[in-house]
Amino acid sequence: MIDLKAAARRIRNTALAAMFVTGLFEVAANAASFPEKPIRVIVPFPPGGGADLVTRSTAPKLSQALGQTFVIDNRGGANSNIGADLVAKAPADGYTLLTATANLAMNASLYPKLPYDLVRDFAPVTMLAVSAFVMTTHPSVGASTVGEFITAAKMKRLNYASNGSGSPAHLAAEMFKTVAKVDMVHVPYKGSGPAVTDLMGNQVQVMFGSMASTLPFVKAGRLKALAVTTAKRSAVAPELPTIAESGFPGFEITTWYGFLAPAHTPAAAIQLLAGETIKAVNAPEVKTIFSAQGLDVVGNSPQEFSALIKKDIAKYAEVIKASGARLE
Repeated sequence: MIDLKAAARRIRNTALAAMFVTGLFEVAANAASFPEKPIRVIVPFPPGGGADLVTRSTAPKLSQALGQTFVIDNRGGANSNIGADLVAKAPADGYTLLTATANLAMNASLYPKLPYDLVRDFAPVTMLAVSAFVMTTHPSVGASTVGEFITAAKMKRLNYASNGSGSPAHLAAEMFKTVAKVDMVHVPYKGSGPAVTDLMGNQVQVMFGSMASTLPFVKAGRLKALAVTTAKRSAVAPELPTIAESGFPGFEITTWYGFLAPAHTPAAAIQLLAGETIKAVNAPEVKTIFSAQGLDVVGNSPQEFSALIKKDIAKYAEVIKASGARLE
């Protein structure tokens, strides 16, 4: 006598197994053929800035390697949150990327409510480059080292500039104030240009500025560079010590650029994009462009990039809470 229920179970299990195997073949086929169409890279800032330059310098190499056009889509606004939200809600197929910056890790604490979660809603690909901030002073401060600056700052209250409240440069100065136990007055500007101009005019006495915006004036003798904020000395200006080696171990704050994809993007697509991006940023002509802007090439794994993002979110949460930094 035939057990109809057992037979039905066998038929059902065989069908499910066939569907599973078919699904695996489809996933493998899709992974092998990726990418089959242009890839859009959303830059969450207007054209012309650091994120835009890094993306446009890297995209041609990626296009050449993968045989598809990389379309740059500038979506500025809300301190990069508009562009980030677009990518967070995009299909998780590898065809939409975000050029992320350190701002996003700061936004997690600066904004009381965001339409996305930086950890949950994104899949890190790789960090492209990192840039130190340069602790730069007006020559009248009379300091040649970080230690001499602290002595000067404790004798007379100094003003420090930033390129905007809540910016990485603002938080760098606030971190320094905390560890060095000095009190300085924050003077926010709308951009690095006017901040550096007033620094040269001695309206403000110190600034944690980008290499691209400050080093030309340091070389001209109009400003004095004391240290960089990276954990290790920068290849762009190896003569400058780090703040960490100037008496404050562990001090590190940078501005970085990297690619994120929507969460749940296939691992094969992430690995392919990461591998080709690492090759692209290490190409001599790309490294030359980055170096001219004070950028050091990184090119790390998705796992390493993910760990750094989580670390930065926690670090900046503490800085913002301690300093009371806010958007104005």
